[in-house]
Amino acid sequence: MYQALYRKYRPRTFDDVVGQAHITETLKRQAAAGRLSHAYLFTGTRGTGKTSCAKILARAVNCEHPVDGNPCNQCPACVGIENGSILDVLELDAASNNGVDQVRALRDEAVYTPAAVRKRVYIVDEVHMLSTAAFNALLKILEEPPAHLMFILATTELHKVPATIKSRCQQFAFKRILPGDIAARLSLVAEREGIRLTAEGAALLARLADGGLRDALSLLDQCMTLEGPVGEQEILDALGMAGSLETAALMEHIAAGRTAGALEALGRLYGAGKDVGTLLGELAALARDLLIRKTAPQGGAALLTGVCDEAAMRRLSEGLTAPRLVQMLSLLQRTAAELSRSVNRRTDAELCLIRLCDERLDGSLTAINARLARLEELAAGGGLSVSPPRTERGAETPGAPAPQPDRPPWEEERPPLPEEPGPAVPEAPVPPASQAPAADIWPGVAAGLRGKFPAVYPFLSNPAMVQGRLGGGVFTLWVDSEFTRGMVNKPDLTSAVEAAVSAAAGGPVRCAVKVGKAPAAQAAASERDNLDDLLAFGQQFDNIIIKE
Repeated sequence: MYQALYRKYRPRTFDDVVGQAHITETLKRQAAAGRLSHAYLFTGTRGTGKTSCAKILARAVNCEHPVDGNPCNQCPACVGIENGSILDVLELDAASNNGVDQVRALRDEAVYTPAAVRKRVYIVDEVHMLSTAAFNALLKILEEPPAHLMFILATTELHKVPATIKSRCQQFAFKRILPGDIAARLSLVAEREGIRLTAEGAALLARLADGGLRDALSLLDQCMTLEGPVGEQEILDALGMAGSLETAALMEHIAAGRTAGALEALGRLYGAGKDVGTLLGELAALARDLLIRKTAPQGGAALLTGVCDEAAMRRLSEGLTAPRLVQMLSLLQRTAAELSRSVNRRTDAELCLIRLCDERLDGSLTAINARLARLEELAAGGGLSVSPPRTERGAETPGAPAPQPDRPPWEEERPPLPEEPGPAVPEAPVPPASQAPAADIWPGVAAGLRGKFPAVYPFLSNPAMVQGRLGGGVFTLWVDSEFTRGMVNKPDLTSAVEAAVSAAAGGPVRCAVKVGKAPAAQAAASERDNLDDLLAFGQQFDNIIIKE
């Protein structure tokens, strides 16, 4: 019967454990000196050697001929513990035996002395799955165990273990195994199994294992049936992954904003059997490496996953800013987390790529921050033209062109008429009312606009609000307020006024709208005698009869 590689090559001594020297050396010295604790707590991620070290320690404390703290694996005690014939060493799965009744039965059985070995050892895997009542039942025997009893607890989620349990154990934290150590172990296993594993393939499997040697051996077990050498491309094909070149090409489409190219690449990879979740994970890993390269160019080299070569990393990092990479990484992480609940995984991946190519479609705060950062960069580099600030009338802005004396800043800028040979004719001084026939033109023009502009006609027909004066080829509409100016100063209305006045005056006329009083009205007001106003005011009291 075929045996999986991670079971076949499970470490049998402390020296065989890869990447956990800080733990194995301590356990070897304790076993050699006989200074063993009654309870151990092994913590760490999956596939780092927790259960293997627990089994090695169980054999080491009962070995009849230990070798420098390691079990000999040849004496009857070691052989019996390894093949499971000695029942004094028992391995329990807390995920399926998490009730208080199972722990009480274990506690009642533990008080009996072992029959075949020196110490009774209980290995409880995934101990964080125990219920609260089960933990409480385990406390008393952990605090005052018999001399022949040892507990070895293992967990991947330390935060779920009560503090009362942790304080009664010696705690050892298993770290993630380095990719170099995993690649070396894979090469050794491949050599023993007759697998032609290349160095690039071993490095790729080590990166994919994410610090777990068991995962790396399982991946090698999946790829070992391939014909010929097991290289990087063969592993990618067997695992349904895109690879560094395809991932870098897809990231280049995203960085350049080529939505069509990104969707085409996704469709081609999807048709080739690549998993969209794995593809988004590779993009996220590449975006993470690019972000580390941007934010920590000196000390972040050791943090890179190596999912892409150095040349592609240098080429991609030139066109992507740190805020843009944060937006991309956030969107990729969010989409990858939601794929498990997706109805159509490919559609969600396509929507993710569309938002990545055009961050305007992403309404998150990170996308807005990326767009603002781009605008700041363009403004700092001179690629963005910024209008000068508006100042009060009469104030001068440094570097801004001086306003023309004949064109006030509030007057609407209009292009010259086709009949005019050049720029607009400057406004000439307004002639006296006796020489300006425009005072008689405006009422007729306003009446003609009644059917065309019924909503504005009440303003045009009221002399207190709008008056028209002609001077120097410019027909000026003098209005009483800014509100009236906003109602009157419309392109279609001013064009109609220009056409009507031009027909009445016999020549091209340009229309302008200003706030103030018409010059003729001002002149008339200056010639008025104030004494007449006083006499008119006094006449109001002529008919008042005072009764005594």
